[in-house]
Amino acid sequence: MKLEIKDLHVSAADKSILKGIDLVVGSGEKHVIMGPNGSGKSTLAKAIMGHPKLVVTGGDILVDGKSIIGLSTDKRARLGIFLQFQDPLEIEGVGFISFLRTAKESVDGKAVVMKDFMKDVRNEISQLKLGNEFIGRSLNQGFSGGEKKKAEMLQLSLLKPGIAILDEPDSGLDIDAIKVVAEKINEIAESAKPGMLIITHHTRILEYVKPDFVHVMVDGKIVANGGSELSEKLEKEGYNSYIGSEGKN
Repeated sequence: MKLEIKDLHVSAADKSILKGIDLVVGSGEKHVIMGPNGSGKSTLAKAIMGHPKLVVTGGDILVDGKSIIGLSTDKRARLGIFLQFQDPLEIEGVGFISFLRTAKESVDGKAVVMKDFMKDVRNEISQLKLGNEFIGRSLNQGFSGGEKKKAEMLQLSLLKPGIAILDEPDSGLDIDAIKVVAEKINEIAESAKPGMLIITHHTRILEYVKPDFVHVMVDGKIVANGGSELSEKLEKEGYNSYIGSEGKN
């Protein structure tokens, strides 16, 4: 699957947030977007997923050459786009397993075989070090920050999307949890080979997940592109040299 973002302009509540984003994410590629808080990184993720409070005022978003601007969020998900939220909502009364099953059946377009499905769920729970009590819990209800991030990784692994957008998968995690989440990201990248767009403003997770491409976003624009060496430069120098930049490659 190929995701193309062409000169994308996005507003929220009449405020311009994205100001001309160009980006191509191909199958099997790991892209990282870095930037200071408020630069528009999460807005880009939500715009790709079709958040109803965002308005695309210019440009386009294409999947395999076809525009998805007019598609609802659920239809984008069925196409194979997955968004891991920065802070997932807690939904009391909706069982975690029931949610996973519904999501899997909706994306695949067929009923799951529960015996096989639960075997896969238990395997993922074990790998992510979540504990079997997770099976009986409500969706994100009472989950710690680390548990929420691991639960999103479990969803990613089961749903096998063509494009995976990970919005700050490392935020709020201790070093052990970062390693577990990073191992799962690397496993999925190697086995399913989705196009990955990882959004972060720290370099911690990049010690374990090696990107193919790194992009710097400031004030709604991508102002620099490079490889892993760019993230290393940012770790040493920060974002100050890019603030006020008109864009460079």
